[in-house]
Amino acid sequence: MIITMRNTETREISAKIDELHEERGEAALGRVLTLLVSTNEASLEHDLEVANNASREHPCRVIAIAPSSRNTADEERDGTTHVTFLDGEIRFGSDAGAGEIIVLRPRGGLVHHPDTLVIPLLVPDAPVVAWWPNEAPANPSEDLLGAMAHNRITDAINSSNPIRTMNDLRRNRSSKNVDLSWTRLTVWRAMLASMLDQPPHLPVTGVRLAGPKDYLPLNLLAAWLRLRLNAPVTIEDDPDAKALTGVYLTRDDGVLSLERPSTDAGVCVISVPGQSPQAVSAPARTPEECLSEELGRLYPDDIYTEVIAQGWEFIHPQR
Repeated sequence: MIITMRNTETREISAKIDELHEERGEAALGRVLTLLVSTNEASLEHDLEVANNASREHPCRVIAIAPSSRNTADEERDGTTHVTFLDGEIRFGSDAGAGEIIVLRPRGGLVHHPDTLVIPLLVPDAPVVAWWPNEAPANPSEDLLGAMAHNRITDAINSSNPIRTMNDLRRNRSSKNVDLSWTRLTVWRAMLASMLDQPPHLPVTGVRLAGPKDYLPLNLLAAWLRLRLNAPVTIEDDPDAKALTGVYLTRDDGVLSLERPSTDAGVCVISVPGQSPQAVSAPARTPEECLSEELGRLYPDDIYTEVIAQGWEFIHPQR
């Protein structure tokens, strides 16, 4: 069910949601959190699909803010763009995962006051999570949406300049912030930790990683390994790769490697000295999986904070 409300106000949207809950015999109290999504019209449907799928595991109220590109009749007639209005949309049932989706399309002055728009629509006594699936603010903590959030999720890899965005996020880091570029590494980190947990526990003397140039997850993994292993790390550019393709750890007994030549195949090959290579399923993580992991965490990721605060400088001392 999708209900469109043009030239509306948030109090009218809130009243309509209450009415729909009453008709359906539901209550918003079953929502475990409110997810604020700061996006744009071009990416809106994709971002809502990701949030929709993630909400099936973590029932929530999704509030998406996407500035409107609709022109009013007056604007079309005289060529101006000064009109201020709010278009709203409410999605229930199969169109909204395990909660409800509210889409706010502000225009004019309302674009600069997203906090005022969403406050009347928050689920009472539920934590608020802010998510920027595309362009992230330089300082999420001071953003009008981020300031009211218990946790803030960015995805710098989807920004127009991922490295610059990550540097902004590093300078303005907070224990409540995390980037999905880091979350994409959860499986890789687990497999590497499992490899190193097997005897003999020899020190790693060198690390080499392969993947595309300036790929954020690759850089973050390199920073994490440099911190944890205290060994020199080199990054090898693989121009044909779409993601991280290999990690190679040198020890006195040989080289331990974890290779995934193709993300399409979704198979990693683990090689340990003295053992036969082992193939394991490790497909590229989807945005839904990454977002769902962070929605289920809702507590500071201290390792991520340490990696961007200290490890990144070892990998990019001049950046």
